Amino acid sequence: QVQLVESGGGLVQAGGSLRLSCAASGRSFSSYSMGWFRQAPGKEREFIAAIYRSGEFTAYADPVRGRFTISRDNAKNTVYLQMNSLKPEDTAVYYCAADRNWNNGYAHRYDYWGQGTQVTVSS
Repeated sequence: QVQLVESGGGLVQAGGSLRLSCAASGRSFSSYSMGWFRQAPGKEREFIAAIYRSGEFTAYADPVRGRFTISRDNAKNTVYLQMNSLKPEDTAVYYCAADRNWNNGYAHRYDYWGQGTQVTVSS
């Protein structure tokens, strides 16, 4: 069992930055790939980024590539999402998720989910 807790969301102006964190419980954090997803009101959950177990592979969705960076610190059981050049369309609840495999954007294949953190970008 893995429990995930996101933090770092908030209100920011367009062009600003935020760093989200996701702290995981359990001793097997490094055996999971980790992903970030987001969901805006009235929209489906959307893949943002994923990082493999030791961090050697990453994947990004086109809308955020070049602006967002996913990273992890396995010693701290934490995954991060650095978000730069934020746009109003980035406004959503952001979720982290743990995956025993490497399923990238296939949300239904992830094994554990956090409760989410709200990110609001004002214009």
